[in-house]
Amino acid sequence: MKSYSIKNPPIKVLGVPFFDETKKLTRLPDEVIKKVPSLSFLGRRCPGGRVCFRTNSKRFTVKIRLETLSVDVGMSIYSCQSAFVFAGEKTASRYLGLVNPGNYFAKEFEHTFEKSGEMEDITILLPRNEIIDTIDILIEDDADIAEPTPYKYSKPILYYGSSITEGGISCNPSSAYNAIISRHLDVDYYNFGFSGNAKGELDMADYINTIDFSVFVYDYDHNAPTVEHLKATHEPFFKRIREKNPSVPVVMMTRPFAVYGDDEKARRDVVKATYDNAVSAGDKNVYFIDGESFFKDFADRELCFIDTIHPNDLGFYKMAEIVEPVIKAILEKTQAQ
Repeated sequence: MKSYSIKNPPIKVLGVPFFDETKKLTRLPDEVIKKVPSLSFLGRRCPGGRVCFRTNSKRFTVKIRLETLSVDVGMSIYSCQSAFVFAGEKTASRYLGLVNPGNYFAKEFEHTFEKSGEMEDITILLPRNEIIDTIDILIEDDADIAEPTPYKYSKPILYYGSSITEGGISCNPSSAYNAIISRHLDVDYYNFGFSGNAKGELDMADYINTIDFSVFVYDYDHNAPTVEHLKATHEPFFKRIREKNPSVPVVMMTRPFAVYGDDEKARRDVVKATYDNAVSAGDKNVYFIDGESFFKDFADRELCFIDTIHPNDLGFYKMAEIVEPVIKAILEKTQAQ
């Protein structure tokens, strides 16, 4: 078997900003973590990251070594310490299986997959919850490996928000709403969900402004400790993004929730005010999505949550049903210009 590091061509790592330059599996560089120290661990995790390549090997092995391995009260090893492997065209890919630790002591693990000898795309969704040390790909000695087929929309969408944005608490990384949208629309994306710690810091907005993206989606109101905090940060965060990205489409969302109470309604008013002010100022590239709308007309909406806060796979699918048409319209409009 021939071994390839994901740091070297023709393998591509997508969903991890600046990986081609740094070769580091981290969402945030050290200088940003110094400014926002609460993200010292979360910023090094890579939810939304994907290892992509094409091969005609009938057998290939994925070997992973983790730097961290920790218990998550809401998610199993399958959900958040494992990599999920798909083969074939991105919009119609088939699930081959997962690469998972056998227990909470095994930081090194591997799995061998079998497929046809056709040249086809392989997409590996990275573990959500852990810092990854290395990943290696092994293929048969007489097989070929090549760069992956590009996404139809190669400039990524950038999502910024809470643990829900990050994929909690889906049963696997491919069930997160932004992963579903990526697969359906054939679009690259960055996942900047930070569990409990995305709070509209302007240092994060400044870092986001160094990244090239096609659409910005943000919904961090779950992480704002109070309505007053959200009011003090939400519009300034948007305006900071606009300083460097005056025309990029921005989608403002509120937290997904079965039925809004007074606190959720107050937070929605804050987010809606940022949107309304932008529209009043002549901004034609802003969009608003009410998080209560994800489940409002669904009779079994209570079945969409694990703990009344985090959506399960059904909840994420219902979210994607609402968000995807908005993203699709934006991408089609942008492509037509």
